[in-house]
Amino acid sequence: MNILVTGASGYIGSAIVKELISAGHYVTGLARSEESAKIIHNLGAEVLRGHLEDLDILQQGAGNADGIIHCGFNHDFMKGGAATFSDAATTDRNAIFAMGEALKGTEKPIVVTSGMLGLPKINGFITEESIAGHSPRSSEETALALASKGIRASVVRLAPSVHDKGDAGFIPFIIDQARKNGISAYPDDGRNRWIGVHRQDAAKAFRLAVEKGHKSALYNVVDGEGIEMREIAELIGQELDLPVTSVSGEDLNTHFEWMSHFITMDCPAANLKTREILGWNPNHIGLLEDMMLNYF
Repeated sequence: MNILVTGASGYIGSAIVKELISAGHYVTGLARSEESAKIIHNLGAEVLRGHLEDLDILQQGAGNADGIIHCGFNHDFMKGGAATFSDAATTDRNAIFAMGEALKGTEKPIVVTSGMLGLPKINGFITEESIAGHSPRSSEETALALASKGIRASVVRLAPSVHDKGDAGFIPFIIDQARKNGISAYPDDGRNRWIGVHRQDAAKAFRLAVEKGHKSALYNVVDGEGIEMREIAELIGQELDLPVTSVSGEDLNTHFEWMSHFITMDCPAANLKTREILGWNPNHIGLLEDMMLNYF
């Protein structure tokens, strides 16, 4: 297959490109800068120059591809730019619709990236049947709208921590806050659970999803039911030789800053249906072991 990958030069996208090429696929990666284009070229993929806002270019690339993996998202709002999260979400939705429209009348698959934080639990776990209500980032909703039109759209729901060397997400931020504030903190009683998946296992799930192309499928790409936040904090305290303590209320907001809302979420998850449909079995190290090896 010739697969178009958005976000191909990024932390997750680059692993997906490697996984696809190693499985014998041809890959074209969307690049919005010379630096991104160089990374994609060095990975062994073709380069399509353009931004997620360039809908004509996206449609052209989608029309020339046998399948699409969309893992690009504009994170400039996190760097103090003028754009907001709402702007990024609108760009994301428009990009998904544009690429999906180019696939109408074909059997070509498109795999869209979403997350698992905030999804409702069913019998105590976030399952593949857990459906989000209105979300500021509507990637999953948009993909399902495409599927309702007959397009082979599916969704990979990533765990909030896609861990490996080079991670710049939630866990590194928690570690930095511990260093900054001199304590390794956890919210309230610390019993809420956090979930993760190794980057290489996530990349394999994307490959299987685009190869199998199940319309309307929702895949929970997570490697376990969850780890209590207190256990994560204890490991950070051990590695940094810092006291481990609970924070709540205003102290929680002060310590965790922008992450204070997310850090309190309880996210136990199940992936049985994902394993069965894709034949996906995560086999890389888990979050805690990865943290000990690569995060300090």
